[in-house]
Amino acid sequence: MTLGRDELGHRSETVRRANLSAIVRALHEDGPLSRSDLVGRTGLTRSAIRALIGELAAGDLVRESPATLDGTPGRPSPLVQPDPEGAFALALEIAVDSLAAATVGLGGRVFDAIRTELAPGRTDVDDIVADLADLATSVLDRRPSPAGLAGVGVAVVGVVRRDGLVSMAPNLGWRDEALGERLAGALGTVVPMVFANEADLAALAEHRRGAARGVDDVVLVWGSVGVGGGLIVRGEPLTGAAGYSGEVGHLPVNPAGVACRCGSTGCWETEVGTGAVIRRAGYPAEGGREALEAVLRQAEEGSPRAIGALAETGRWLGIGLAGLINILNPRLVLIGGRLAPTYPFVRATLEAELDRRVLRAARQLVRVTPASLGLDAPLLGAAELALEPLLIDPAAWLRPRGVMTELESA
Repeated sequence: MTLGRDELGHRSETVRRANLSAIVRALHEDGPLSRSDLVGRTGLTRSAIRALIGELAAGDLVRESPATLDGTPGRPSPLVQPDPEGAFALALEIAVDSLAAATVGLGGRVFDAIRTELAPGRTDVDDIVADLADLATSVLDRRPSPAGLAGVGVAVVGVVRRDGLVSMAPNLGWRDEALGERLAGALGTVVPMVFANEADLAALAEHRRGAARGVDDVVLVWGSVGVGGGLIVRGEPLTGAAGYSGEVGHLPVNPAGVACRCGSTGCWETEVGTGAVIRRAGYPAEGGREALEAVLRQAEEGSPRAIGALAETGRWLGIGLAGLINILNPRLVLIGGRLAPTYPFVRATLEAELDRRVLRAARQLVRVTPASLGLDAPLLGAAELALEPLLIDPAAWLRPRGVMTELESA
């Protein structure tokens, strides 16, 4: 069968788009890289790499530094790196007790980041949207050109759809709230906006840039007032049919436990969330971050009650994790959010429960460790999510900017 000119042109354009994507993704996740490195990673010829880099540079997505030796005597290779000034994401986060905004450039460079505490009881959706829009304006105003904004990613502490419909955010008192529609109106931006659960995005960030880098099967447990989870399976986020997966905090673990804000009883977060930890140590359950920090200080000083409270939390962490490990068979479990600093005090009882409850073959493979990116991991993950369309199809970014292919410019 002979292909017509239009079909040949279509196939050629499809290959070009795929090659541009491979280069931009490699530089975003692992750059800077030499042209020789890119030849090795993509399998493309040096001349093809040169032409594609030229397109990306013309579109302000990459830049080249002076030549460096690539290991071949007498053959220096220019170092190619993503241009964070050329394309950036606006990342936003709605946590239980704080709001945050950041601008993050291609390659993961954080330009500006702001976090502000939520006043007690200020959980009305419209109030939070207004506050978040103010934070967004503040960080966007510091960018030299709004034309570089590629997308908006929003991390939400709750069960949220990719379009911003919050099905449930128990710790904010939200149910079926059209957050996406309201926030789009408040921001007034026309770039794509995408939403995801904060723990899912923390897992994405840790996989791209943190403790899970290079590991393809990961479970992240994200502790806050509640507890969320992020799952990486075979190198890809596992988000479910509508983005609702990973709600590990609502695993039923204690039939004789206390009521959860989701409406059930004995959920995992009622045993390992911040409220449960500080309650065991003698503080009011609503004491929040400050009470948890006090418990940790007391444990460091040797307080038996604080140490016992944390050890009991570790036991419940192990009980819930055992089920997840038996189901998902991960190589790595990350303990993140407010749970991360508790790890030295919960480790012994957590590991003991895993030894008792996890199937032997899975137990031998899995490693448990604290996450590495801190409390801003969901914000960094939101930026990764917002930049993903650009990574998938850089050509769609280049064409409106008048960048021509080598064939078009000939």
